Amino acid sequence: MVLDKIENAKMYGKLSVRLASAFEYIRTTNLALLEPGKYEVDQDDILAIMSEYETKDLKDCSLEAHRKYIDIQYMLSGTELIGVTALEGQAPTKAYDAAEDYALYKEEASYFKLEPGKFAIFFPEDLHMPGLQLGGPGKVRKLIMKVKV
Repeated sequence: MVLDKIENAKMYGKLSVRLASAFEYIRTTNLALLEPGKYEVDQDDILAIMSEYETKDLKDCSLEAHRKYIDIQYMLSGTELIGVTALEGQAPTKAYDAAEDYALYKEEASYFKLEPGKFAIFFPEDLHMPGLQLGGPGKVRKLIMKVKV
C-alpha cells in the first residue's frame, strides 16, 4: 500500500508502464468535468471510475481485495477514512467474484485519512476498506484507477 500526495505520483509510475499511464491520465484529464461512471482508458488494462458517495459507518463496510487490478484511489473532494491490512491467507466472508474482481473480508485493520490531493495505491495483497466516515457522514468525490496487474 502507498499513501502520498499527487505531486509525487511520477515516482510511482516507475513501478510499471500501466501505473505510469494511469497517473498520466490523472494528470492530463480535466477531472472536474468527468461525470460519475466507468471509463476505459486502455481497453480493460486501465479503467477510470469517477465516484461520488456518502461515507459510511464502520459497521456497514468490509475490507476488500482484488486479484486482477491494482487500485489507485485519488481524492478530489471530501475526506474519508480507509482501513487497511495485509492479505495473509484470511478466509473471505464473500468468496472471490472473478467477474467483479473482489472478495470481502472482516478483519482488524489500521486506518488512515484520505484527503483532497492525496492518493492511495492498493496492490492485490492489500485488504482495504474505503468509504468510512470521519466523525459523521460526508460526501466525497474520488477517482479510482483500476490498473491490470
